[in-house]
Amino acid sequence: MCGIFGVFGHPEAANLTYLGLHALQHRGQESAGITVSDGDRLRTERRMGLVGEAFDRALLRSLRGPYAVGHVRYSTAGDSSLPNAQPFCVEYAHGAVAVAHNGNLINAVDLRKRLELDGAIFQSTSDSEVILHLLARARELELPGRIASALKQVEGAYSLLFLSENQMVAARDPRGFRPLCIGRIKGAFVFSSESVAFDLIGAEFIREVEPGELVVVDGKGLHSLHPWTVPEERRFCVFEHVYFARPDSFMDGRSVYAVREALGRRLAREHPVPADIVIPVPDSGVPAAIGYARESGVPFAMGLVRSHYVGRTFIEPEESIRHFGVKLKLNAVRQVLDGKRVIVVDDSLVRGTTARKIVKMLRAAGAREVHMRISSPPTTHPCFYGIDTPTRSELIASSHTPDEIARYVTCNTLKYLSREGMMEAVDEVTPDPGPKRLRVIGQGYCDACFTGRYPVEFAPGEMSSLRRVIN
Repeated sequence: MCGIFGVFGHPEAANLTYLGLHALQHRGQESAGITVSDGDRLRTERRMGLVGEAFDRALLRSLRGPYAVGHVRYSTAGDSSLPNAQPFCVEYAHGAVAVAHNGNLINAVDLRKRLELDGAIFQSTSDSEVILHLLARARELELPGRIASALKQVEGAYSLLFLSENQMVAARDPRGFRPLCIGRIKGAFVFSSESVAFDLIGAEFIREVEPGELVVVDGKGLHSLHPWTVPEERRFCVFEHVYFARPDSFMDGRSVYAVREALGRRLAREHPVPADIVIPVPDSGVPAAIGYARESGVPFAMGLVRSHYVGRTFIEPEESIRHFGVKLKLNAVRQVLDGKRVIVVDDSLVRGTTARKIVKMLRAAGAREVHMRISSPPTTHPCFYGIDTPTRSELIASSHTPDEIARYVTCNTLKYLSREGMMEAVDEVTPDPGPKRLRVIGQGYCDACFTGRYPVEFAPGEMSSLRRVIN
């Protein structure tokens, strides 16, 4: 899970990219980078940390040129270190090219071994660098053709932005696992992992990049290629709707906020319980809790307050930081909770350690009963397509029943939304075409983290190799 952003044809390309990355900061907090082109050469600046820490005013002023791509990262493949920060930028026989990648390549380990045996020298441990080596070896004369040749050799999830001296190419894998959309601002084209970044810079949303599409922008304008002659079955990541995307984004033609509220409504229908208040685990649990409260008639309240100076604990790479971050991030409101029967709505439950700490916090603040409701099914399998879920042995729902988990987290009851309920709730939300805003690009979702049904088949030994690289 990373965030990518690009601008083609604007005099303030670096500044717009900086703002776009700010809007995508929730997608990665380990490193940030921007590559700019002035039409003759590329310059890349990458730093560890948040966007605001990585780029100051002087550095942004030095990044001159009308073309730029940017990246915020959290690691699923490769170490959390500066060599793995993106965009990656290289010079090769056809000039210079930079790439920013959101996703995970499931055959990267085997491809890397093959390339190294052929003499390739890698500068990082990231799977994304494999794409550049394949691109450099392609025989096609034009950049879009070389990109298509490279991408036909990789498997897995990818939304990509490529930048050469005077051309930008956006690419999305044929199944459409990860999001990517197109906008326009004052004659310039912009690309983003999420539409919310367009709201910040005042850009018009045009449409989403289709699965299996290459969108090329150059001096002739914007045009589209579909190099995959046989389209794959579309499998957009449903966990984007459940948790990862910002609620003010639109994805797969749907409002993320509306989907989360619908998940909460469905959860209330499936698992009602007598209670005095419904509270969310902020911030990602808020829309689902609102939906639960509206459907159930139980009053909504903010029983937990979040410090917004702390990052998302789910995507912190170190276990020690994740555990410490729970109390640093959340605090219970005794005036709301004391003596109450409380329904706590959260979007997911992964290891159970965070939920356990939250329940203890609520009881310490006087909650008489604590009923946990999760607006997604049990997370039983790791993701190999770009979300840093743990190994299966660390996923508490893979080896424990809901009642057993309830005893562990010390809540009175624990109930999950069913898979069928989740998918029906997503379908309840009518795609919003709006004036020149959205275009529905497909149905079909990847729910492998809930079901273990992986849309891309693994070759023998590939899954164990991925576990070593990702975890």
